[in-house]
Amino acid sequence: MDMKVKQTAVVISAPNFQTVDILLQGTAPLVIERFSKKVELMAKMAEGKSSGSKKVRDARDYDKEAEDARYRSVENWEGMNAAAFRTGSISACRLVGFKMTLAKLSVFVEADGLDLKDGIPLIRIYGNSETYTAHTRNATGVVDVRSRPMYREWATRLRVRFDADQFTTQDIYNLISRVGLQVGIGAGRPDSKASAGCGFGTFEVVANDQEKAVLKKFGIK
Repeated sequence: MDMKVKQTAVVISAPNFQTVDILLQGTAPLVIERFSKKVELMAKMAEGKSSGSKKVRDARDYDKEAEDARYRSVENWEGMNAAAFRTGSISACRLVGFKMTLAKLSVFVEADGLDLKDGIPLIRIYGNSETYTAHTRNATGVVDVRSRPMYREWATRLRVRFDADQFTTQDIYNLISRVGLQVGIGAGRPDSKASAGCGFGTFEVVANDQEKAVLKKFGIK
């Protein structure tokens, strides 16, 4: 008996994802603020204080506030929200005319671990942090003093998973480089929604001939 096999055209190709490991080094201090802590502080400022209130206010512990604003992993290392790099990559696509909607489906950042409190995917920060206290303006327009962790010298190792049908490996290197030079990461970055930034959060992709020195300097394995 003759059997006829029905031929069908394949319209959707199989996913073609690749992962690239990129070493980054800060070119400006990095200031981190846990989102939940930021919301808490803004809510308190929005409440204001009633005139004539005689409530006794405790002295603020700026070091504790900075610690509360940190991201700490289950293993206790300090980090930043992994989504910050993905968001920055999508934003940088505007600079080269690539559709941001396609970038949202094509670029992903693999986390190094999870935050101990919120379970947020984190990228590990290599470098020592300190308490950074400065005036800032909340969404309500009220000026507040806020303490956050600052990393004056820092580095990180980023693993980017990308759709190889949309980007080449060199595209990803160039895209992350633009994030470092033009978008930035963390509070006070150039691409901040609230301002033009404070000169914080910029970085560079470490060149091949400098990788060993940077890995040794920050103790990255």
